[in-house]
Amino acid sequence: MNTKKLVFDPRDLRNAFGSFGTGVTVVTSGNAQTRLVGVTANSFSSVSLDPPIVLWSLVKGSPSLDVFDQTERFVINILSLDQVHLSKRFSSTAVTNKFEGVDYTPGLGGVPVLADCVATLECKTTERLVVGDHILFLGLVEQYAYERKPTLLFCQGSYLQGAECSVA
Repeated sequence: MNTKKLVFDPRDLRNAFGSFGTGVTVVTSGNAQTRLVGVTANSFSSVSLDPPIVLWSLVKGSPSLDVFDQTERFVINILSLDQVHLSKRFSSTAVTNKFEGVDYTPGLGGVPVLADCVATLECKTTERLVVGDHILFLGLVEQYAYERKPTLLFCQGSYLQGAECSVA
């Protein structure tokens, strides 16, 4: 069988992927036995309501990967419109202590839950899969909270505000 490998320009493909608007999250983990970590991620998705399962992915070479693996817990912190600063802080490689000056409380297992988010989903890792250059984490939602306020969105390299919509 003759297979031909597809070759794409990585930056161009990333631009194509970026055409899909997403919410912005900071995924946190760690506790008193490890160190606290957090990464900005738009790879979050709900998977199942029964049982309540969510997923997100992290690049294989992330310096935070060991903590997500050790803790086996994570929190999906869905950012509000006024939390662009958190998105930038947790995506920066220049910030050494990402939690310095950040308002959070310890959640289940001591994992940090960021304050004032649109929603927080506290999860226990149920599965970890290597997929290409990323690790896919699936987690069982064990506790959650949310409030109705403007959500931070990201599309085509820019932050956006979600439009108000009425629930039918």
